[in-house]
Amino acid sequence: MRTAIVIPARYGSTRLPGKPLAMIAGKTMLQRVVALAQTAAKDDPNVTILVATDDERIEAHAKEIGVNVIMTPVSCPTGTDRAQAAVASLETKPDFILNLQGDAPLTPPDFIRAMIDSFAKEPADLVTPVTRLSWEQLDRLREEKKLTPFSGTTVSFDQITGRAHWFSKNIIPAVRKEKDLRAQSPMSPVWRHIGLYGYSRAMLETFPSLPEGTYEKLEGLEQLRVLEHDFKIKCVPVDYAGRANMSGIDSPEDIARAEALIAQHGELAP
Repeated sequence: MRTAIVIPARYGSTRLPGKPLAMIAGKTMLQRVVALAQTAAKDDPNVTILVATDDERIEAHAKEIGVNVIMTPVSCPTGTDRAQAAVASLETKPDFILNLQGDAPLTPPDFIRAMIDSFAKEPADLVTPVTRLSWEQLDRLREEKKLTPFSGTTVSFDQITGRAHWFSKNIIPAVRKEKDLRAQSPMSPVWRHIGLYGYSRAMLETFPSLPEGTYEKLEGLEQLRVLEHDFKIKCVPVDYAGRANMSGIDSPEDIARAEALIAQHGELAP
């Protein structure tokens, strides 16, 4: 199976212009994300790592750190579109394309590896990681949603096959007899979605042309477009195991937070 890890890296950002080149604890953000991909792909000759950008400064930096880079149109509206444009330019097409966001330098490499291995074992239209919340983490998420209702996405999926039923900004499922469940286990029945996606080549080629779905518009979740058009999403359980947990970086404050997490938990990749 041929895999391409594509790292979309756009220069333009309203809150943090040029963020792929922003320094985080002595390394650029792009350098950190590339190292995560390289760690995940170690000893696997069938994995290719590509940076997809629209800016010559990012292109030059990618070459400096020794990673393949493809120039894509400035007009690409999303990272998925940029990944598709990069793959379309390749002579040898991959079977599986993992879209590794260029602003997520704290993505554990084993999450990436788990997605690749899951697709190799049983291909799906789309593969994405999920993590089970402890009761403490669920309580924290509930509190967060009182202030920011659209932060954090939860998911319902088949525990045997991994096939996703639904994603929502509401916390799903509702939990009856919660007191009894808390007494039985430190883990809640709620799973949180991690915004990392891997596509079959056919899905990546098809996705941008699919019309936006009704529930996608309401929830603001692109993955619902896949489900609304009756494609299969496979959820891959992963575990942070006490490591730093942080989504994308969008501001100078996020950089400071990432540096503090790296100082506390250590590096995820060499």
